[in-house]
Amino acid sequence: MNFASLYIMAFVLSFLIAFATTPIAKKIAFKVGAIAKPRKRDMHSKPIPRMGGIAIVAGFMITLLICIQFITVLDWKQLFGITTGALIIFLLGFFDDIYELGAKLKFLIQILAATIVALCGVTIPFISIPFIEGSTMFLDMLSIPITVVWIVGITNAVNFIDGLDGLAAGVSSIASLCLMVLSIYSGYPIAILLTTILAGSCLGFLPYNFNPASIFMGDTGSTFLGFILSVTSILGLLKSYTIVTIVVAILVLGLPVFDTAFAIIRRLLAGKPITAPDRGHLHHRLVDKGYSQKQAVITLYAISGVFGLSAIALASHDYKIIIAIFVLMGLMLYLNMKVMATHTDEDKKD
Repeated sequence: MNFASLYIMAFVLSFLIAFATTPIAKKIAFKVGAIAKPRKRDMHSKPIPRMGGIAIVAGFMITLLICIQFITVLDWKQLFGITTGALIIFLLGFFDDIYELGAKLKFLIQILAATIVALCGVTIPFISIPFIEGSTMFLDMLSIPITVVWIVGITNAVNFIDGLDGLAAGVSSIASLCLMVLSIYSGYPIAILLTTILAGSCLGFLPYNFNPASIFMGDTGSTFLGFILSVTSILGLLKSYTIVTIVVAILVLGLPVFDTAFAIIRRLLAGKPITAPDRGHLHHRLVDKGYSQKQAVITLYAISGVFGLSAIALASHDYKIIIAIFVLMGLMLYLNMKVMATHTDEDKKD
């Protein structure tokens, strides 16, 4: 089987498995009591099962087990670290959806999972600054701790944006597809396979999760997605000198990264713990300005897509495209805001 056929098979298989197992995940959620009851900061008004991540994990893991046999050149130590860490994150999210575990305990277990991945050889060995020749800096002893920080940070960043129906699943799908393209540039088959499978699993779950959602992915899904995205960004981006730059990885995951960064700054300035929940996330702000859930989610999909396309353009050193993309995004956001402002004024008159 050639690689193109393998990746197509992986995408279709992971999509079908995730789609078929989501109703099973819903039944499990009801059975164990993993139900999301409406809170002040939440957007749903009735209890909804929140363990849909089981279907995403099932689609990912089963497809990986089937397809991995077709990859001839494989670092089994790295794969062991990735799958072990991912299963730890999955179990952590599973029990958190049932018992709502404390932030410190979750943080420590996330560090453990990330450390296992790093010790198995999936690390950020060096970083570089775009547009500056000879800016590559080898991390040496700092490689493992920086890798752990990256993995834990992205894991939680994706979890933080899981606030609207279909948002985390859709954004993760877009990020996965962009990482897949970038992985093709670097020629790392396992990274291409992992991102392809993740995209298929997310899209297979999305029909049940898009507004109005019949099931949430919960921490079972959101932290798993963040974990796999963080690891595949290392495998697919930071293993090649031609596209090596931490900025590329940050751009691909731009929406969750920047939303989380602003949330941390906002909470620190307010004198609150950085883990304290609030309604200051971008998706909350859009809804508070009058966007429907679908409008807000589609807007954020577009922003995430722009970040991903910019990362691809940066990796291919096409800086004119980057500038054009960001100008276009600014124009789209401006027009979008003008339209929403007009609707708001009309509503006030009525």
